[in-house]
Amino acid sequence: MYRTLLIVIVVAALLPAGIALARDGEKPSVAFLHFGSHPLSSLSEKGILDMLAAYGYIGVDERAGWRQGENFEGADIDILYRSAGFDLATVNLMVEDVLDRGADVLVTITTQVSQIAANATRDLDDPPLIIFSLVATPYDAGIADAPCIKPDHVAGTQSVVSFDDMVPLLLTLDPDMKAVGTLVSPGQQTSVYGARQIKEIGESLELRVETATVVSIADLNIAVESLAGKGVEAIMYPIGSVTIAGFPVLMSLSIEYGIPLFTPVMPAVYQGVTVGAGFRSFYGEGIIAGRMLVAHLNGDIDLADIRINESRAFGVALNLDSAEEQGVEISDELLAMAEYVIEDGQSTEGVTPDMPEVVTDLPDMPLDARREADLAFLAELHCTDEMIAEQRAQLGNQ
Repeated sequence: MYRTLLIVIVVAALLPAGIALARDGEKPSVAFLHFGSHPLSSLSEKGILDMLAAYGYIGVDERAGWRQGENFEGADIDILYRSAGFDLATVNLMVEDVLDRGADVLVTITTQVSQIAANATRDLDDPPLIIFSLVATPYDAGIADAPCIKPDHVAGTQSVVSFDDMVPLLLTLDPDMKAVGTLVSPGQQTSVYGARQIKEIGESLELRVETATVVSIADLNIAVESLAGKGVEAIMYPIGSVTIAGFPVLMSLSIEYGIPLFTPVMPAVYQGVTVGAGFRSFYGEGIIAGRMLVAHLNGDIDLADIRINESRAFGVALNLDSAEEQGVEISDELLAMAEYVIEDGQSTEGVTPDMPEVVTDLPDMPLDARREADLAFLAELHCTDEMIAEQRAQLGNQ
């Protein structure tokens, strides 16, 4: 691994600083595919765009004049921007659209979009590259079989949610808690996986876990009413399009029934979640996807040879305003664990709902130093023959 890393760094040092490679052919076309508009997916997108700008693919003036959410035709790159409005049927249509338009790279944000894009391109003779971000369950979703066992045209970064760290926080809030509710959307792998983890870990802690199914926003009212009727003392729900799109309804119900909300997305406290405990670096996921994209565009690396990145960044944040409205008392122990809290509508870190993380900009550094660091990062993701053999053996034993 050290030898591979050294070779990549040496190659990077020999490349002309500030000049992107592989621009002598046609201008590359990159499609940004979103499930829906949300501050967290926007953070990931910003990380990718910041990387493109750092390497000169998007000029300062070009970016200033570009209205995000629209197609972009630049001097060095074209961007097709699509959002499905949290509608799965629309995801299929927008994937078909950008394939028909001949996009060279599909940047897919969220599990649902990445899953549909992978399925749509799996049997193509010459598929576009797929680089995914904000995907929690790439293997359950069938995007890949293992980190190194994946289609050659697929690369990306997995944001790992640590339910082992998250679920015990229910008892940190209230050591006497007996019952917790969760919400599951059967058609979404991330939701199914998360609800299963919450149930299994919760029951191992001797909590009674009640599950309610939600297929659409219209189901939330009945689901929460059902859980409240079963005596749940908190609702801990996994990531899912229904709970994201229907959060205002969910928040109103939590206040009505006096039930705190837990979710595995730390910045969700800015939208009103009582306890956000889980993944905390959405901008960082964009940076990683951006590293892969730029390396591909520059011709620096074959992404078929690198494994899916795994990001683990667990944190806890609290919304004391929501807790007060729900009539919930936050324990001193849980308060001490929080990286930041929302109180009187303000964050202790001074960040905003639109940019719900502390770090949302690239560090300043010369381009040659940036390229060296980026290629060193990607070199660490190189799949060795031993890794591939080990992962194939593990799949064979499952």
